[in-house]
Amino acid sequence: MMRDVAQALGLLGAALAAGAAFTALALRYARWRQLLDFPGQRRSHRVPTPRGGGIAIVAVLLVVLFLLDWPLPRLAFSLGAALAAVALVGWVDDHRPLSARARIVVHFLAALGLCLGWRPLVGEIDALVLWPVFALAAFWLAGCINAWNFMDGSNGLVASQCLWLALALAWMFGAADAQHLALARPFAALSLVLAGACAGFLPFNAPRAAIFLGDVGSGALGLACGALLLAALALVPQRAACLLILPSALLIDAALTLAFRVYSGRRWYTAHREHLYQWLVRSGRSHAQVAMLYLGWNLLVVVPACAASMRWPDLASPLAAAVLLLGVLVWWFGKTALCRRVRRKETMQ
Repeated sequence: MMRDVAQALGLLGAALAAGAAFTALALRYARWRQLLDFPGQRRSHRVPTPRGGGIAIVAVLLVVLFLLDWPLPRLAFSLGAALAAVALVGWVDDHRPLSARARIVVHFLAALGLCLGWRPLVGEIDALVLWPVFALAAFWLAGCINAWNFMDGSNGLVASQCLWLALALAWMFGAADAQHLALARPFAALSLVLAGACAGFLPFNAPRAAIFLGDVGSGALGLACGALLLAALALVPQRAACLLILPSALLIDAALTLAFRVYSGRRWYTAHREHLYQWLVRSGRSHAQVAMLYLGWNLLVVVPACAASMRWPDLASPLAAAVLLLGVLVWWFGKTALCRRVRRKETMQ
C-alpha cells in the first residue's frame, strides 16, 4: 500500500515538474511568435496574453502515454493518435484561425477513431448495439472537446477542473475489480500524469495569466478527460453514478448555455460571454474567485454525493439525478441574478 502511494506521488511530482518546464518553454515560444489573445467585447481578459500553453500538458501526456505498460497497446496508440490530431488542429488554429467546420470534422473523426481503437473495452456485444454505442461515445468525446474549449475563458478554471477530475479518476480506477485491474492501472497512472501536468501549468495561468491554454490545450484536455471517463465507465461500471457527476461543474454550464443559444436561434459555435462563469466575472468576481466557486461545487456537492452513493449503492442513481437537478437550478437562478446585477450596473454607468 505504502509503495503504491509513493509511486503515485512520484508520478504526480514528475508530471508537475515536466508540465511546469514545458509551459515555460511554451511561454517563450508564444512570445517569440507573438501568439497573443487580445482583449475584446467577448473576452474576459484586459491585456494581450500569450496563448498555446496547453501544448505543455499535451507533450507530457503523449510522452508518458507510450512509456506506460499497457496490456493492450492499441489502447495507447488509439488515444495517442486522437490526442495528437485534436492537439494539432488546435495548434494550427492558435497560429492561424480555422473554420469551425474544419475543427469539428477533425474532432469527430478523432473521437470515432478512438472509439474504434478502444473496441476491446466494450467486451462481447451484439453488432446492432455496438455501432450505436460507438456513435454515442464519439458524440460524447466531440462534445467534451468543444465544451472544454468553451469553458476556457477564465484564468485557472479549466486547468483546475481537469486537475480535480484527473485525481478523482485516478482514485476511481483504483477501485477496479480483479478482472479489470490490469487494464485500469495504466489509466490510473495516466490520470495522475494529467493531474500533475495541469498542476504544473496552473501557476502560469492563475491567478493572473501569463499564458492561456489555447485551443491546443482546451481541446486536448477535453478529449483526455472525456476518454478517461469512458474508460472508467467500462472498467469501473459500479461507479457509473459518480462518473456522471464528477465533471458536472463544467458540463452543466457548457451544455445549458449552448442549448439556450441554439434554442434562441444563435450559432452555438461563435464566441460569446453567456456562460455562468463569464457572468460571474462580468459581475465583479475575480478569476480566482470564479475558479474557487467551481471547485467549491466539487468539494461541497459532488464529493458528498459520491461518498453517499458508495455507502448506499441503491441510492446512487437518485443521488446523481439530484446533483444534476441542483446544478441546473444553481445555473438558472445564479445566471438570472447575475444578469440583473450586471445590467443594473451597466445602466447606472
